[in-house]
Amino acid sequence: MANTGHPTMRRVLRREIAGTIGLLTDEHDFRAMRRYRTFTFDNHRAYLREVEALLKSLAAQGNHTTVALFDPEEYAEFCTATDLDPDAPSSRTRFTAELATTGPTVPYDGRPLAELVPDLVDEAVRQATWEYAATLLARIGACASCGEDIGHAAFARASNLLVRIIDTAPQGNRHLVCSVTTPAETLVAVLHADDDSEGATELDEAEALEFTTVLALGIASQSPGGLVMRTTAPGTTDRIYGWRLRGNGIEPLTAGEVFDAYCTDAESGDLISPESDVDYCTPPDLGGEEPTTGHAH
Repeated sequence: MANTGHPTMRRVLRREIAGTIGLLTDEHDFRAMRRYRTFTFDNHRAYLREVEALLKSLAAQGNHTTVALFDPEEYAEFCTATDLDPDAPSSRTRFTAELATTGPTVPYDGRPLAELVPDLVDEAVRQATWEYAATLLARIGACASCGEDIGHAAFARASNLLVRIIDTAPQGNRHLVCSVTTPAETLVAVLHADDDSEGATELDEAEALEFTTVLALGIASQSPGGLVMRTTAPGTTDRIYGWRLRGNGIEPLTAGEVFDAYCTDAESGDLISPESDVDYCTPPDLGGEEPTTGHAH
């Protein structure tokens, strides 16, 4: 009699285990994995259907599953670095376990994969943007005249600016976008700062870290860039305003400059009709002076 409960207990314990599935989101990555004999799928759409069916089955059993972005190139590098056979299912399992702690992931919440995959790709882009910006920031080094770490000082300054920008914004939901043009590419970070039911501001820590890092890179490297805020609240028109990066600080954009930025097609230069019920305006005073030369101190 003592053993009759073991299968039931194992089923109960299985519901306590959080799992991760490494997903090949596009056809190109799927084809790259087909070179391995033990990867037996031969059709990407059929593969996605099977993954979705498995996710639904696990959710129905009460299991929490995280979906990770499986990159074949990173997988091959992982196998080389850890001396694993890439053509072994156990190696793919090891790599997926690594992704669960270090890679871009999203929790499976019952949505179709067609809706979940864009969020996963966005998370991967966000993580890559943060890693790239953090690397460039660290490479700037120390100030030749005073020895201060320019990257650290710029990050502190960016953090202070972000707090002041949020604190001076109207109540409601705020959507911030920061773009910085580096020699290689333009980095874009997005931050949502929404008010909860008691009026306190809620921030996603990962978003805030990425946003601050990209802003700090623009400040430290004195790269071209800008920051735009859109605020939304019930019963009022949306407000849009922003700043350009200038030297070691930010400089307010005029209402006309904000209007031009939003109502001009970036590729063709053609005019776009302005949105209705939107106020293109100058930003509120952040308080304090904004230096426009030198590095952050």
